Amino acid sequence: MSEIIFEVREDEGDGGFTASALGFGIHTQGESLDELRINIREAVACHFETSTQMPKLIRLHFVRDEVLAVS
Repeated sequence: MSEIIFEVREDEGDGGFTASALGFGIHTQGESLDELRINIREAVACHFETSTQMPKLIRLHFVRDEVLAVS
């Protein structure tokens, strides 16, 4: 596998970030982006049993919800 993609969202209510891998049951969170990146690497390492199964790249896709008021 060449890469795995994580959808990253900022938790507006509590702060911090959540991340979910697309197509895999891998989910994690972190209070900061640095902590999230560390947790993502650890979650990926735990999910894949061998280094040959491990993706070469981890791509983070940041999703931001924006709400516009209609007047």
